[in-house]
Amino acid sequence: MEYRKIKDELQDDHVVASDIESVKGKSHTVASSNIAMPTLGVGSGERVNWKRKGVVTCALTILTSSQAILIVWSKRAGKYEYSVTTANFLVETLKCALSFLALTRIWKNEGVTDDNRLSTTYEEVKVFPIPAALYLFKNLLQYYIFAYVDAPGYQILKNLNIISTGVLYRIILKKKLSEIQWAGFILLCCGCTTAQLNSNSDRVLQTSLPGWIMAIVMALLSGFAGVYTEAIIKKRPSRNINVQNFWLYVFGMAFNAIAIVIQDFDAVANKGFFHGYSFITVLMILNHALSGIAVSMVMKYADNIVKVYSTSVAMLLTAVVSVFLFNFHLSLAFFLGSTVVSVSVYLHSAGKLR
Repeated sequence: MEYRKIKDELQDDHVVASDIESVKGKSHTVASSNIAMPTLGVGSGERVNWKRKGVVTCALTILTSSQAILIVWSKRAGKYEYSVTTANFLVETLKCALSFLALTRIWKNEGVTDDNRLSTTYEEVKVFPIPAALYLFKNLLQYYIFAYVDAPGYQILKNLNIISTGVLYRIILKKKLSEIQWAGFILLCCGCTTAQLNSNSDRVLQTSLPGWIMAIVMALLSGFAGVYTEAIIKKRPSRNINVQNFWLYVFGMAFNAIAIVIQDFDAVANKGFFHGYSFITVLMILNHALSGIAVSMVMKYADNIVKVYSTSVAMLLTAVVSVFLFNFHLSLAFFLGSTVVSVSVYLHSAGKLR
């Protein structure tokens, strides 16, 4: 009996140690007969996990806050002199290249395994065209919406995807949200609306009807694409994130190439692929590419709601920078709306279901 008891304890320790190593993303098996060792490993693994979440979320916040600024800055005389479809194509190409470079480094250090090899099955790949197509339309809309909104207004209206994200998060991923979290969603939307109040003209809100319609469409596209992508990525947690990114971006390149042919074929054929590009345009493309990588990392190691609220915080940073670059007027309504947004962020964090 004592032998069986000791054997069972050793088997339990082996299972715990294996689970710890899977959290860290390591493939080797850990066997230990010391009960204290797995406990220390759990603490270390949790610290690494939280640190990784913090890094990717902060990076996403900074990158997102500069997106709108760079897009507006890339305009000349109020219009884009470059083809936005070619810019989107280069963004997808760069993201695909970065994912492949990350994979080559993994192959060199760890070797090729079933979880990091590029070769895959049709069943795994066939789901990626859907989010790739949704992101295509969403990314194109984000250029044209600036005909109706400024950079801070764009960051505010982007938060409309919180409603679509929350609802789809519940429907698609079957994850429950607490009543406090739902209240946080509503409060955040109220804060976004308050920040849009305009006291200097007859219009109640700064953004006109076409801008609101485009913002709502963008919110629906972004919410569905984000939650759908998260469901794909987390369906196979052991699969290397760079492999999943690679196939998503391959389809993104294909769809953007089709968009170039349909929308800007004559301009590209007559003026060249890089016509109208400037240093700011290059920075914008780099920003969008790195933002896409950061979003996928958040989805892998956190969740899509983190991405949504990271965008909300980016709204504040965009407003501050726009004061100096574009003479943006930081009104009381904007300040109050931003405060309500911050409170809603706290409510979401405090209301997570245990």
